[in-house]
Amino acid sequence: HVQLVESGGGSVQAGGSLRLSCTGSGDTLSSYCMGWFRQAPGKEREGVAGIDSDGLAKYADSVKGRFTISQDNAKGTLYLQMNSLKPEDTAMYYCVADASLDSALLFRLLVPINYASWGQGTQVTVS
Repeated sequence: HVQLVESGGGSVQAGGSLRLSCTGSGDTLSSYCMGWFRQAPGKEREGVAGIDSDGLAKYADSVKGRFTISQDNAKGTLYLQMNSLKPEDTAMYYCVADASLDSALLFRLLVPINYASWGQGTQVTVS
């Protein structure tokens, strides 16, 4: 497994923006599928965005057009740019990675059981 550390969470007003970052250690992430999940109190964990090793991305319908996932392989960092934030985006956000996920069907990028490595999470609060 790879160790993941998220940063960039915080509190923001509705309509604002945040950029989450995730750095990994222990392996080369360029060959991994990676993604972002979130979980709000009392709700199930939800796949937000995922990206495979070819750079193909998949987004949840709830964030499509507002969030952008990207990665800088040279820095070993995954990003989630979040624009036009809404109160319903409030949640703990988790970075995930997996070396063996088969992303032939992109929806698999948003399924939590497909990821072996999880970060500790960073809180995003939108008011």
